[in-house]
Amino acid sequence: MKHTYETQGTCSKLIEFELDGNTIHNVKFTGGCNGNLKAISKLTEGQDAEHIISLLSGNTCGPRPTSCADQLAKALRIALDEERGA
Repeated sequence: MKHTYETQGTCSKLIEFELDGNTIHNVKFTGGCNGNLKAISKLTEGQDAEHIISLLSGNTCGPRPTSCADQLAKALRIALDEERGA
């Protein structure tokens, strides 16, 4: 299922991705640090969403209390909860 998440507190403004069960596919960021976000997209492709959430949750960027990686973790948590009907 395709998901879209509007980020908060980061240079990127939007994250789009697909979940096939718990498996992450096609992560795309709009805005932000292009090279770093392409790397995150490649590293998360085909990975288990729960594992990625545990790795990226709480990651910060400079003085900000969040980061694009942290926002992806939040987006994945929301998406999993929505798909599970929580």
